[in-house]
Amino acid sequence: MSSIQENTGTTEGTTDEGAVVEAGAEDQPVAAAGAAKERTDELVREGEIAADFLEGLLDIADLSGDLEVDIENDRAAVAIVDSEDGVAPGRLVGPGGQVLDALQELTRLAVQAETGERSRLMLDVAGYRADRRAALVTTARRAVAEVQESGQPKELEPMTAFERKVVHDEVLAAGLSSESAGVEPARHVVVLPR
Repeated sequence: MSSIQENTGTTEGTTDEGAVVEAGAEDQPVAAAGAAKERTDELVREGEIAADFLEGLLDIADLSGDLEVDIENDRAAVAIVDSEDGVAPGRLVGPGGQVLDALQELTRLAVQAETGERSRLMLDVAGYRADRRAALVTTARRAVAEVQESGQPKELEPMTAFERKVVHDEVLAAGLSSESAGVEPARHVVVLPR
């Protein structure tokens, strides 16, 4: 049985053969694995709390939908998907994802109330965020191509924080940089040349 030690200091000792060894060095991979498992357990718990909250909400509103819980990019991810009883309620997305954004914030607050910790949970309904992510990747790639060809910055349409993050990540992966400009609700991404 191994345990994780909170003391990060190291001490030296010798083996029976007289070699000098640094105590604690062999425990580092074990400690890292333990910390990773602990983080995974926290995210699973966040997802379960969120799913319970959303299940209650769906029941109260008499809406159909199954819940899928996962971990993506070091975040709990919960999706309301089609069920045997019917399709996932698209009205929980709302125009431009506004209802979904509000529902995500309420869900994060429910998780925070239970855990005492701020949550970065992501919520999707009926595949809206997945579809929007794919469209944003296409938009980002077009903007990158245009900036590479023209050598001029390119301003994109106003976006939510989630949408801007997707675009920033795609621009960075293409080897360019970008920045957010403006104030909400007109905050947008500017793709910059090298």
